[in-house]
Amino acid sequence: MQLKQIAQALGCTLDGDPTVEITGVAGLEQAGPDQIGFVSNRKYVALAREARAGAIIVDTNFEPLSTPTLRTSNPYLAFARSIELFYQPPQPRREIDPTARVASTARIGDHAAIGPYVVIEDGVTIGDRATLAPFTFIGTGSQIGDGFRTYANVSVREYTRIGDNVILQDGVRIGTDGFGYAKKDDHTWHKIVQSGIVVIEDDVEVGANSTIDRATIGETRICRGAKIDNLTQVGHASVVGEDTLLCAQVGLGGSSKIGRNCILTGQVGVVGHLKVGDRVIATGQTGIPGDVPDDTTISGSPGFDNRMWLRSSAVFKRLPEMLRRIEALEKNGNRA
Repeated sequence: MQLKQIAQALGCTLDGDPTVEITGVAGLEQAGPDQIGFVSNRKYVALAREARAGAIIVDTNFEPLSTPTLRTSNPYLAFARSIELFYQPPQPRREIDPTARVASTARIGDHAAIGPYVVIEDGVTIGDRATLAPFTFIGTGSQIGDGFRTYANVSVREYTRIGDNVILQDGVRIGTDGFGYAKKDDHTWHKIVQSGIVVIEDDVEVGANSTIDRATIGETRICRGAKIDNLTQVGHASVVGEDTLLCAQVGLGGSSKIGRNCILTGQVGVVGHLKVGDRVIATGQTGIPGDVPDDTTISGSPGFDNRMWLRSSAVFKRLPEMLRRIEALEKNGNRA
Protein backbone atom coordinates (compact mmCIF):
# COMPACT_ATOMS: atom_id res chain seq x y z
CA MET A 1 0.00 0.00 0.00
CA GLN A 2 1.40 3.40 -0.94
CA LEU A 3 1.85 6.13 1.64
CA LYS A 4 -0.65 8.40 -0.09
CA GLN A 5 -3.32 5.72 0.32
CA ILE A 6 -2.45 5.27 4.00
CA ALA A 7 -2.53 9.02 4.60
CA GLN A 8 -5.95 9.25 3.02
CA ALA A 9 -7.30 6.30 5.03
CA LEU A 10 -6.00 7.74 8.31
CA GLY A 11 -6.84 11.37 7.58
CA CYS A 12 -3.19 12.42 7.99
CA THR A 13 -1.14 15.11 6.27
CA LEU A 14 1.71 13.52 4.34
CA ASP A 15 5.19 15.06 4.15
CA GLY A 16 7.49 13.15 1.80
CA ASP A 17 7.35 10.70 -1.08
CA PRO A 18 3.71 9.58 -1.54
CA THR A 19 4.73 6.51 -3.58
CA VAL A 20 6.67 4.72 -0.82
CA GLU A 21 5.32 1.18 -0.49
CA ILE A 22 4.38 0.09 3.03
CA THR A 23 3.70 -3.53 3.95
CA GLY A 24 3.19 -3.35 7.70
CA VAL A 25 3.53 -1.62 11.06
CA ALA A 26 6.24 -1.93 13.71
CA GLY A 27 7.70 -0.18 16.72
CA LEU A 28 9.90 2.75 15.83
CA GLU A 29 13.17 1.00 16.77
CA GLN A 30 12.24 -2.18 14.87
CA ALA A 31 10.57 -0.69 11.79
CA GLY A 32 12.26 -1.32 8.43
CA PRO A 33 12.11 0.63 5.16
CA ASP A 34 8.73 -0.90 4.22
CA GLN A 35 7.06 -0.36 7.61
CA ILE A 36 5.42 2.49 9.54
CA GLY A 37 6.46 3.47 13.05
CA PHE A 38 5.08 6.18 15.28
CA VAL A 39 6.24 8.65 17.90
CA SER A 40 4.08 10.96 20.02
CA ASN A 41 6.60 12.38 22.50
CA ARG A 42 9.09 15.05 21.49
CA LYS A 43 11.76 13.59 23.75
CA TYR A 44 12.16 10.87 21.09
CA VAL A 45 13.18 13.29 18.32
CA ALA A 46 16.71 11.84 18.19
CA LEU A 47 15.33 8.30 17.95
CA ALA A 48 12.98 9.35 15.15
CA ARG A 49 15.86 10.87 13.20
CA GLU A 50 17.83 7.62 13.43
CA ALA A 51 14.89 5.34 12.58
CA ARG A 52 15.00 3.14 9.49
CA ALA A 53 11.22 3.18 9.05
CA GLY A 54 9.68 3.88 5.66
CA ALA A 55 7.41 6.43 7.33
CA ILE A 56 6.64 7.73 10.82
CA ILE A 57 3.33 8.86 12.26
CA VAL A 58 3.94 12.03 14.29
CA ASP A 59 2.15 14.90 15.97
CA THR A 60 1.07 17.81 13.79
CA ASN A 61 3.79 20.08 15.24
CA PHE A 62 6.57 17.49 15.41
CA GLU A 63 10.01 18.56 14.15
CA PRO A 64 10.75 18.06 10.41
CA LEU A 65 12.34 14.71 9.56
CA SER A 66 14.08 13.37 6.48
CA THR A 67 11.87 10.29 6.75
CA PRO A 68 8.36 10.69 5.27
CA THR A 69 5.89 11.66 8.00
CA LEU A 70 2.16 11.29 8.50
CA ARG A 71 1.06 14.20 10.66
CA THR A 72 -2.04 14.14 12.86
CA SER A 73 -3.31 15.62 16.12
CA ASN A 74 -3.62 12.13 17.61
CA PRO A 75 -0.66 9.98 16.47
CA TYR A 76 -1.38 7.09 18.83
CA LEU A 77 -4.90 6.71 17.48
CA ALA A 78 -3.62 6.92 13.90
CA PHE A 79 -1.03 4.25 14.69
CA ALA A 80 -3.75 2.00 16.15
CA ARG A 81 -5.88 2.46 13.03
CA SER A 82 -2.90 1.80 10.76
CA ILE A 83 -2.57 -1.68 12.24
CA GLU A 84 -6.10 -2.42 11.01
CA LEU A 85 -5.00 -1.65 7.44
CA PHE A 86 -2.53 -4.54 7.48
CA TYR A 87 -3.73 -7.12 10.02
CA GLN A 88 -6.93 -9.05 9.52
CA PRO A 89 -7.85 -11.45 12.34
CA PRO A 90 -9.05 -14.95 11.43
CA GLN A 91 -12.68 -15.02 10.37
CA PRO A 92 -14.69 -17.98 11.70
CA ARG A 93 -17.24 -19.83 9.61
CA ARG A 94 -20.74 -18.48 10.06
CA GLU A 95 -22.28 -21.76 11.20
CA ILE A 96 -23.19 -23.70 14.33
CA ASP A 97 -20.72 -26.49 15.07
CA PRO A 98 -22.40 -29.90 15.38
CA THR A 99 -20.87 -30.39 18.86
CA ALA A 100 -22.52 -27.24 20.23
CA ARG A 101 -25.51 -27.70 22.55
CA VAL A 102 -28.13 -25.02 21.84
CA ALA A 103 -31.40 -25.26 23.75
CA SER A 104 -34.55 -25.43 21.65
CA THR A 105 -35.90 -22.33 23.39
CA ALA A 106 -32.78 -20.27 22.68
CA ARG A 107 -32.93 -17.68 19.90
CA ILE A 108 -29.79 -16.93 17.91
CA GLY A 109 -29.64 -14.05 15.40
CA ASP A 110 -28.40 -14.13 11.83
CA HIS A 111 -24.80 -14.81 10.73
CA ALA A 112 -23.76 -16.52 13.96
CA ALA A 113 -20.52 -18.47 14.38
CA ILE A 114 -20.98 -20.98 17.21
CA GLY A 115 -17.82 -22.98 17.88
CA PRO A 116 -17.21 -26.50 19.17
CA TYR A 117 -18.66 -27.49 22.54
CA VAL A 118 -20.48 -24.22 23.13
CA VAL A 119 -23.45 -24.55 25.50
CA ILE A 120 -26.43 -22.18 25.23
CA GLU A 121 -29.19 -22.83 27.77
CA ASP A 122 -32.95 -22.29 27.76
CA GLY A 123 -34.42 -18.86 27.14
CA VAL A 124 -31.22 -17.27 25.88
CA THR A 125 -31.48 -14.56 23.22
CA ILE A 126 -28.40 -13.54 21.19
CA GLY A 127 -28.44 -10.91 18.45
CA ASP A 128 -26.92 -10.93 14.96
CA ARG A 129 -23.26 -11.62 14.07
CA ALA A 130 -22.38 -13.43 17.30
CA THR A 131 -19.02 -15.22 17.44
CA LEU A 132 -18.74 -17.74 20.27
CA ALA A 133 -15.41 -19.54 20.64
CA PRO A 134 -15.09 -23.15 21.84
CA PHE A 135 -16.31 -24.00 25.34
CA THR A 136 -18.31 -20.80 25.77
CA PHE A 137 -21.21 -21.19 28.22
CA ILE A 138 -24.29 -18.95 28.13
CA GLY A 139 -26.64 -19.48 31.09
CA THR A 140 -30.42 -19.62 31.26
CA GLY A 141 -32.37 -16.52 30.32
CA SER A 142 -29.39 -14.36 29.34
CA GLN A 143 -30.19 -11.54 26.89
CA ILE A 144 -27.37 -10.50 24.56
CA GLY A 145 -27.24 -7.92 21.75
CA ASP A 146 -25.65 -7.79 18.30
CA GLY A 147 -21.97 -8.25 17.52
CA PHE A 148 -21.24 -10.30 20.64
CA ARG A 149 -17.84 -12.02 20.65
CA THR A 150 -16.30 -14.46 23.11
CA TYR A 151 -12.97 -16.22 23.12
CA ALA A 152 -12.32 -19.67 24.55
CA ASN A 153 -13.69 -20.82 27.92
CA VAL A 154 -15.94 -17.86 28.64
CA SER A 155 -18.79 -18.31 31.12
CA VAL A 156 -21.87 -16.08 31.20
CA ARG A 157 -24.13 -17.08 34.08
CA GLU A 158 -27.94 -17.02 34.18
CA TYR A 159 -30.03 -13.93 33.44
CA THR A 160 -27.09 -11.73 32.48
CA ARG A 161 -27.93 -8.79 30.20
CA ILE A 162 -25.35 -7.76 27.60
CA GLY A 163 -25.62 -4.97 25.02
CA ASP A 164 -24.19 -4.63 21.51
CA ASN A 165 -20.58 -5.11 20.41
CA VAL A 166 -19.32 -6.60 23.66
CA ILE A 167 -16.06 -8.60 23.67
CA LEU A 168 -15.19 -11.15 26.35
CA GLN A 169 -11.61 -12.40 26.20
CA ASP A 170 -10.44 -15.91 27.15
CA GLY A 171 -11.57 -17.22 30.50
CA VAL A 172 -13.86 -14.33 31.46
CA ARG A 173 -16.48 -15.13 34.11
CA ILE A 174 -19.63 -13.01 34.09
CA GLY A 175 -22.30 -13.35 36.78
CA THR A 176 -20.42 -15.53 39.25
CA ASP A 177 -21.76 -15.43 42.80
CA GLY A 178 -20.87 -12.37 44.83
CA PHE A 179 -18.88 -12.93 48.02
CA GLY A 180 -21.75 -12.84 50.50
CA TYR A 181 -22.01 -14.70 53.80
CA ALA A 182 -23.83 -14.07 57.08
CA LYS A 183 -22.26 -15.23 60.35
CA LYS A 184 -24.41 -17.65 62.33
CA ASP A 185 -24.63 -17.85 66.11
CA ASP A 186 -22.17 -20.76 66.13
CA HIS A 187 -19.65 -18.62 64.19
CA THR A 188 -19.99 -20.59 60.98
CA TRP A 189 -21.07 -18.91 57.75
CA HIS A 190 -24.42 -18.96 55.98
CA LYS A 191 -24.17 -18.44 52.22
CA ILE A 192 -26.37 -15.56 51.02
CA VAL A 193 -28.18 -16.40 47.79
CA GLN A 194 -26.93 -14.11 45.04
CA SER A 195 -30.24 -13.37 43.34
CA GLY A 196 -29.16 -10.31 41.34
CA ILE A 197 -27.77 -10.03 37.83
CA VAL A 198 -24.94 -8.48 35.83
CA VAL A 199 -25.71 -5.82 33.19
CA ILE A 200 -23.05 -5.02 30.59
CA GLU A 201 -23.85 -2.11 28.30
CA ASP A 202 -22.73 -1.53 24.68
CA ASP A 203 -19.09 -1.47 23.50
CA VAL A 204 -17.57 -2.99 26.64
CA GLU A 205 -14.51 -5.25 26.51
CA VAL A 206 -13.46 -7.51 29.38
CA GLY A 207 -9.91 -8.91 29.51
CA ALA A 208 -8.78 -12.49 30.02
CA ASN A 209 -9.55 -14.26 33.30
CA SER A 210 -11.45 -11.32 34.76
CA THR A 211 -14.53 -11.82 36.94
CA ILE A 212 -17.66 -9.71 37.31
CA ASP A 213 -19.84 -10.92 40.20
CA ARG A 214 -23.63 -10.87 40.23
CA ALA A 215 -25.35 -8.78 42.88
CA THR A 216 -26.93 -10.20 46.02
CA ILE A 217 -30.05 -8.27 45.02
CA GLY A 218 -30.33 -5.74 42.21
CA GLU A 219 -27.51 -5.58 39.67
CA THR A 220 -23.82 -5.16 38.98
CA ARG A 221 -23.47 -2.76 36.03
CA ILE A 222 -20.64 -2.10 33.57
CA CYS A 223 -21.57 1.04 31.65
CA ARG A 224 -21.12 1.81 27.97
CA GLY A 225 -17.59 1.86 26.60
CA ALA A 226 -15.81 0.68 29.74
CA LYS A 227 -12.66 -1.39 29.16
CA ILE A 228 -11.55 -3.94 31.73
CA ASP A 229 -8.06 -5.46 31.60
CA ASN A 230 -6.93 -9.00 32.45
CA LEU A 231 -7.22 -10.50 35.95
CA THR A 232 -9.63 -7.87 37.27
CA GLN A 233 -12.26 -8.45 39.94
CA VAL A 234 -15.50 -6.45 40.01
CA GLY A 235 -17.39 -7.13 43.22
CA HIS A 236 -21.14 -7.61 43.53
CA ALA A 237 -23.46 -4.61 43.04
CA SER A 238 -20.61 -2.41 41.77
CA VAL A 239 -21.02 0.15 39.00
CA VAL A 240 -18.25 0.98 36.53
CA GLY A 241 -18.92 4.24 34.68
CA GLU A 242 -18.86 5.01 30.96
CA ASP A 243 -15.48 4.89 29.19
CA THR A 244 -13.65 4.01 32.40
CA LEU A 245 -10.49 1.87 32.24
CA LEU A 246 -9.74 -0.79 34.86
CA CYS A 247 -6.18 -2.01 34.30
CA ALA A 248 -4.74 -5.41 35.21
CA GLN A 249 -5.34 -6.78 38.71
CA VAL A 250 -7.67 -4.00 39.81
CA GLY A 251 -10.04 -5.15 42.53
CA LEU A 252 -13.36 -3.48 43.32
CA GLY A 253 -15.04 -4.33 46.60
CA GLY A 254 -18.78 -4.90 46.59
CA SER A 255 -21.05 -1.91 45.93
CA SER A 256 -18.19 0.27 44.63
CA LYS A 257 -19.35 3.14 42.41
CA ILE A 258 -16.72 4.20 39.85
CA GLY A 259 -17.43 7.31 37.78
CA ARG A 260 -17.02 8.11 34.09
CA ASN A 261 -13.70 8.37 32.25
CA CYS A 262 -11.68 7.11 35.20
CA ILE A 263 -8.37 5.27 34.90
CA LEU A 264 -7.55 2.81 37.68
CA THR A 265 -4.08 1.53 36.83
CA GLY A 266 -2.48 -1.78 37.77
CA GLN A 267 -3.28 -3.39 41.13
CA VAL A 268 -5.47 -0.57 42.41
CA GLY A 269 -7.71 -1.76 45.22
CA VAL A 270 -11.06 -0.15 46.03
CA VAL A 271 -12.82 -0.74 49.34
CA GLY A 272 -16.50 -1.55 48.95
CA HIS A 273 -19.44 0.81 49.49
CA LEU A 274 -17.69 3.98 48.34
CA LYS A 275 -17.87 6.40 45.41
CA VAL A 276 -15.04 7.35 43.06
CA GLY A 277 -15.93 10.46 41.05
CA ASP A 278 -15.62 11.18 37.34
CA ARG A 279 -12.24 11.49 35.58
CA VAL A 280 -10.29 10.14 38.55
CA ILE A 281 -6.83 8.65 37.95
CA ALA A 282 -5.36 6.22 40.49
CA THR A 283 -1.72 5.28 39.89
CA GLY A 284 -0.36 1.77 40.31
CA GLN A 285 -1.05 -0.08 43.58
CA THR A 286 -3.11 2.74 45.04
CA GLY A 287 -5.41 1.72 47.85
CA ILE A 288 -8.72 3.62 47.87
CA PRO A 289 -10.36 3.46 51.33
CA GLY A 290 -12.91 6.27 50.94
CA ASP A 291 -14.79 8.47 48.49
CA VAL A 292 -12.75 10.33 45.86
CA PRO A 293 -13.97 13.62 44.30
CA ASP A 294 -14.12 14.33 40.57
CA ASP A 295 -10.98 15.24 38.61
CA THR A 296 -8.53 13.89 41.19
CA THR A 297 -5.25 12.02 40.69
CA ILE A 298 -4.28 9.89 43.68
CA SER A 299 -1.42 7.59 44.65
CA GLY A 300 -0.26 5.52 47.60
CA SER A 301 -1.97 3.32 50.13
CA PRO A 302 -4.10 4.76 51.54
CA GLY A 303 -4.44 6.92 48.45
CA PHE A 304 -4.02 10.70 48.59
CA ASP A 305 -3.15 13.57 46.22
CA ASN A 306 -0.58 12.44 43.65
CA ARG A 307 1.61 15.56 43.88
CA MET A 308 1.78 15.32 47.65
CA TRP A 309 2.52 11.61 47.33
CA LEU A 310 5.44 12.34 44.99
CA ARG A 311 6.89 14.83 47.49
CA SER A 312 6.31 12.39 50.34
CA SER A 313 8.05 9.59 48.43
CA ALA A 314 11.11 11.79 47.95
CA VAL A 315 11.17 12.50 51.69
CA PHE A 316 10.64 8.85 52.56
CA LYS A 317 13.94 7.88 50.91
CA ARG A 318 15.72 10.41 53.12
CA LEU A 319 14.18 9.27 56.41
CA PRO A 320 17.22 7.20 57.60
CA GLU A 321 19.52 10.17 56.96
CA MET A 322 17.10 12.59 58.63
CA LEU A 323 16.80 10.26 61.64
CA ARG A 324 20.59 10.16 62.06
CA ARG A 325 20.72 13.96 61.94
CA ILE A 326 17.92 14.29 64.51
CA GLU A 327 19.60 11.79 66.83
CA ALA A 328 22.90 13.64 66.46
CA LEU A 329 21.22 16.96 67.28
CA GLU A 330 19.52 15.46 70.35
CA LYS A 331 22.78 13.95 71.51
CA ASN A 332 24.62 17.25 71.14
CA GLY A 333 21.77 19.05 72.88
CA ASN A 334 21.94 16.69 75.83
CA ARG A 335 25.69 17.32 76.15
CA ALA A 336 25.10 21.05 76.25
